[in-house]
Amino acid sequence: MRVVIQRVSSASVSVNKKVIGNCGNGLLILAGIETADTEEDAAWLSTKIINLRIFNDTEGKMNLSLKEVNGEMLVVSQFTLHAATKKGNRPSYIQAARPEQALPLFNKFIAMLEKESGRKVATGEFGAHMEVSLMNDGPVTIIIDTKNKE
Repeated sequence: MRVVIQRVSSASVSVNKKVIGNCGNGLLILAGIETADTEEDAAWLSTKIINLRIFNDTEGKMNLSLKEVNGEMLVVSQFTLHAATKKGNRPSYIQAARPEQALPLFNKFIAMLEKESGRKVATGEFGAHMEVSLMNDGPVTIIIDTKNKE
């Protein structure tokens, strides 16, 4: 699994001009699932995200986790995170999981985030054309790939 995490003061996702998910202070998570991903990847990633210390403490240092600041989350599926651009100018999405594999794992990932955080997680609509709006806070943007745990 590959995610782009953005610390936000607010974020929302719309389908057909209607907001279907939003969050306040917390994280916007763009999540891509590839064919080799498993529930173990989702479990590792959800724990990592909830405990990532990227929120400011009283001294302005990034020392606090999402859980410690009682932050919210908006998770949006994004298969294009697995674009291969090595050859030519048209990205290939061959590594991205097909919906029948990706959707169940995406839903498990959401459930794991909710369990770890103790909060409801807002989402977009899997497979839909979505418009995402955000107010990036920092800006703080982090990329995590479960196949390259750095």
